Amino acid sequence: MVVLVVATTSDPASIGPAAAFLAMPGWSPGPPIAEGMQSFTNGNVRLLKHQRSIIAEDDLDRRWQEATGEPVSEVIFLSKHTAVSNRPALTVHPIGVPHLREDGTLPQGGIPGWAAIPNPRIGPWLRLMQKIAAEQGLVPEFEVITLEATHHGPVTRTPTMFVEIGSTEEYWGRQDAAQAIALVLWKGLGLEDGNDVGSWQGNGEKVLLGIGGGHYAPRHMDIVIKDGVWVGHLLSGYSLPMDTPSQVNGKTCGEVAGMWKHSIKVSYEATKAAFPGGEVIAHLDHKSFKGWQKNAVTSYLQEENIRIGKPSDFF
Repeated sequence: MVVLVVATTSDPASIGPAAAFLAMPGWSPGPPIAEGMQSFTNGNVRLLKHQRSIIAEDDLDRRWQEATGEPVSEVIFLSKHTAVSNRPALTVHPIGVPHLREDGTLPQGGIPGWAAIPNPRIGPWLRLMQKIAAEQGLVPEFEVITLEATHHGPVTRTPTMFVEIGSTEEYWGRQDAAQAIALVLWKGLGLEDGNDVGSWQGNGEKVLLGIGGGHYAPRHMDIVIKDGVWVGHLLSGYSLPMDTPSQVNGKTCGEVAGMWKHSIKVSYEATKAAFPGGEVIAHLDHKSFKGWQKNAVTSYLQEENIRIGKPSDFF
């Protein structure tokens, strides 16, 4: 099994960390899998460079195996991050668009209603990223070193995560940020000393499934930043579309329609697939819900026998 790290030459926040990663010892040329793609090999790590948008190349894990005979255990995409705030940032997140209907528009790839299997390294690598960023002098300038909620493609079938530099062109090409990401890869994949960071051992530990809140999931982040906490999908409010139900005498009645149930269900199932033997527990950002929304979500989780946890339940 090999780890596939994917970069695109069209994105400075992708190719910069890839170049810094390739400058580290032990690399040799690998096989091409398609015209316009290059690959490099180092132990069980394969770095793949292509020329298209990072979200445009679906099924790279399957295509790699078909071309090389090597099954892929996980995929890590290197990409830029954009934000209205324009603040310098380093982020990690799982991918998918579980809230979109079949006829929905795909602004950033994926398959409507789909959630990728989240890479178990997301939580441990967030903490590693914060440590390396501090050691490399990026803090406090890079003030946002954080999780993002589940969003966008491309399509994969193996555990996947994005590692990003944000949030403007000024920072996407920063060599010090690229070096920090390269160090996260180098240490996190065990190329430094053989001891990788964030491999799931299936030992019954608890895994956070975040439900509700904003894109940067601050209340979920407060838990995941603690040592030893594992995290799967994070569903922000926009990934839980709920139609306002009818009211009778001021009380909600009838079914709360929308894609929110599907979004929770497929994200839960993908998270369970990422952490076999673990206990996936839903953590709700209670303050982000209206009363009728919170009641609908908690009732559905109970129906599905998905445990709802408090922060203390994850430690």
